[in-house]
Amino acid sequence: MEKTTTNTQKSIVENKEKMQKENTKNINNNQIKKGRRTPGVVSKQRQARSEFEQQLLSARRVARVVAGGRRFSLSVAVAIGNKSGQVGIGVGKGLDQASAREKAFNNAKKNIKNISITKEGSIKKEVSAKYCASVVQIRPTKSGIVSGGAVRIIIDLAGITKANTKILSRSKNHINNARATLKALAQLD
Repeated sequence: MEKTTTNTQKSIVENKEKMQKENTKNINNNQIKKGRRTPGVVSKQRQARSEFEQQLLSARRVARVVAGGRRFSLSVAVAIGNKSGQVGIGVGKGLDQASAREKAFNNAKKNIKNISITKEGSIKKEVSAKYCASVVQIRPTKSGIVSGGAVRIIIDLAGITKANTKILSRSKNHINNARATLKALAQLD
């Protein structure tokens, strides 16, 4: 009697496993038909991301007024760099942070600048630049990074380890400060 009950229990478990496998196959086929990726597939774009590090410069909620009221979305600014002389800034908007960051990352990859860095991790000469109302000055030093805000993020992602920076304007706009820094670093070529 015991053998028959264990056999039936085994067959029930096997049937459940078969049903689960069939259901997952059906779900995967439906996702493929609808144009969705299966969870195990990694896109080429995600594989290429490991080359660059990214840091958030600013994230803000923006609204547009329509007939029924306001529609809110998120605007994100991202800085990317490989810490060996390549750095870029991008801005993206989306309904959620993930899609906005994805767009900003793609935009930053299109706007990458090459920066010449000395062997010691410093810059060759003193540079300054103005972008909109932001004015940034960058000087080479012999020890560490003395910087703050968006300027520090850009310098760190570029791979500069010895620099002294100063934001000469009173602008608190992170995007403009970062773009002024990028403009100043581009003068090093």
